[in-house]
Amino acid sequence: MNRILISFLLVCSTVFCQPRNGQPALDRLIVRARQGANANAVSSAIGAQGASIASQIPQLNTHVLRVAPAALAKVMGALEKSGLFTFVERDDLARGTLTPNDSSLSAQWHLAKVQATSAWNISQGSSQVGIAIIDSGVDGTHPDLAPKLIAGYNFLLGNTNTSDVLGHGTATAGTAAAATDNLVGVAGLGWKNPIMPLLVLSSSNYAYYSDIAHAITYAADHGIRVISISISGNTASSTLQGAVDYAWSKGAVVIASAGNNGNSVPNYPAACDKVIAVSATDVNDNLPGWSSFGSWVDLSAPGDSIYTTSTGGAYGYWSGTSFSAPLVSGLAALVLSANPTLTNTGLVQLLQQNSDDLGAPGFDQYYGWGRINAYKALLAASSSPVDSTAPSVVISSPAAFASVSSSMQVQGTATDNMGVVRTEFYVDGQMSSTGTSSPFSFSFVPAAWPNGVHTLMVKGYDAAGNAGSASVNVSVWTATVQDASPPSVSIQSPQNGATVSGTTQVSVNATDNVAVTQVTVYIDGIAAYTATASPYTYSWNTKKSSPGSHKITAKAWDATGNTAVSTEVKVTVVRSNGR
Repeated sequence: MNRILISFLLVCSTVFCQPRNGQPALDRLIVRARQGANANAVSSAIGAQGASIASQIPQLNTHVLRVAPAALAKVMGALEKSGLFTFVERDDLARGTLTPNDSSLSAQWHLAKVQATSAWNISQGSSQVGIAIIDSGVDGTHPDLAPKLIAGYNFLLGNTNTSDVLGHGTATAGTAAAATDNLVGVAGLGWKNPIMPLLVLSSSNYAYYSDIAHAITYAADHGIRVISISISGNTASSTLQGAVDYAWSKGAVVIASAGNNGNSVPNYPAACDKVIAVSATDVNDNLPGWSSFGSWVDLSAPGDSIYTTSTGGAYGYWSGTSFSAPLVSGLAALVLSANPTLTNTGLVQLLQQNSDDLGAPGFDQYYGWGRINAYKALLAASSSPVDSTAPSVVISSPAAFASVSSSMQVQGTATDNMGVVRTEFYVDGQMSSTGTSSPFSFSFVPAAWPNGVHTLMVKGYDAAGNAGSASVNVSVWTATVQDASPPSVSIQSPQNGATVSGTTQVSVNATDNVAVTQVTVYIDGIAAYTATASPYTYSWNTKKSSPGSHKITAKAWDATGNTAVSTEVKVTVVRSNGR
């Protein structure tokens, strides 16, 4: 019954209720319940506002709510004040990047520009390294795409029919990885890399942020390490950032088109932290006037008059950063095929360091770190050492089945033949906090968890992405406390009025009379970082934020749902170049 009802509501919003210009109605919110929130209280709060749950993204612990459009602001305010949610935000819309009509260049000049032929002499890709194309679907009958497709998903209809509803996805998929060396049509940079079509973009050229986020998590959960998105929206989103962070935690990299607005206004998900944002270049290595740019751009790639696949088995010239992003995605898949032990951090650095520097020396806002060079990147990938040895992790404290009732430290060591670069602390499979040092020490707050047996686990990662882990079960018993006192929370750094650049550490101090169970840091109102144990420190990549004034706040929760919000800190982001 619930499934039938939800299907009807989706049909109503996309067919009968949408505005005449084709844009779907803005009738949805995305919410994430705070850590430890009572499920019945959450459901009651949602129902009391006349909202209903349309869908969920379990990997992000988020729910998509359907709300009457006229009541969006009222419902948002009420849910935010309830203290039950980490964030409440509109399920905004991203629009498929439009393409200029500029078809004057010869076929596939872009492959020669990035030295694809020389790169293919090193690696032609691998069927084990797929590329997720989050777009409008793919023409599965196209002779240059049919042999490259693996099973995907349609997030508009909730089924596996990924036939292209707009034409855009077929063109981006062919740019990334059309069938190559088959005597038909065009070549794709990702010669042997398969394509997973994930349909989120409607025939009217719009996509909900929640569908994009769901597709990102779907790809990551299915082992896809290269996720290509040629869609952009103009508002930041906690949900999109959370999906990117989730994919990153799975070893994947999201690569997104910068947009075709011809200005430096950030577009999303390209401007999300940890996303490779791609601007466009033309045959002369210039930035076309329509390409978006800005400090949040990481790389550039050919995007003007790209000859690629079109629906109905056809071919045509397409222009836009929509085609720059899948070129970078095709290259990323080639690199991971040549060296599958590369971490996502290593992959990003390799692509940046082996690009062709254009514009001002070093990083600049137009080309990022440079225009991609497939040959240089493959040379670097093939010469990188291969490490398949996982770290060894030992938890020295607490002892197995220890009884705990008050805050304590989970301590131990993580060692590796090449060195440990990151450690992660989990409670019952849910990541609580991260660190970079060994020996490690993580805070565990029993009051945040119900009485009973819980599993504490620590994972250690080396630079190649190999992971080792150790776990211990503990018995939690805490007395029920009637607690009406909210926590205390403040931002220790940066200071109000500070000027920041590069990677800036945001440090938060939070205390409570019983225990702090969650701290979330917001940059300009967007949830950028959440931790359930101290230290509460967020590494903010300010290159993904526009120059100028920004606001930082922090919110803390205790086990009973009392909340506190820090005094707002205003900082100014400035640029510091350097390659």
